[in-house]
Amino acid sequence: MGILSNEYSREDQREGAEIVYGPEACYHQSTELLEELGFPKGILALKDIEECGRVHETGFVWMKQKSPIQHFFEGTNTQVSYAREVTAYLEKNRMKKISGVKCKQVYLWVPIVEMIRFDDLASHTIQFKTPMGIRKSFPATAFMSDGEKNKYKNRITNK
Repeated sequence: MGILSNEYSREDQREGAEIVYGPEACYHQSTELLEELGFPKGILALKDIEECGRVHETGFVWMKQKSPIQHFFEGTNTQVSYAREVTAYLEKNRMKKISGVKCKQVYLWVPIVEMIRFDDLASHTIQFKTPMGIRKSFPATAFMSDGEKNKYKNRITNK
């Protein structure tokens, strides 16, 4: 019975979703979504995304990859693990109730449940939050593509 209720709530979360399939369409939608929210394109280093969905009314999104992956972010010296499916609720400058993302701290894998982007030119950071309430911030440039970094540097220079 628990399986059915979980499955029902999962379907209920996705009701009315805009869904795209295939690596190219999903990559395009996911990077467009990150840009719309104000996050660097590299913040979710997903590969071979097969399905990407978004419910505009609730802000719920999901991305399904062919298989789970790990990615090392050199700019933060952090190993991150992405499950086959990553889900979140979105607001401008914020992803919350994230599932399917963990980072390695010392010898433990710690789930990430929220990301918040702060966009003042002095800090321009992204803060990550764990279920235990522990927060850690990194410069947004650590997750930017080369093109995004150049745009950001030009923006700072011209201010």
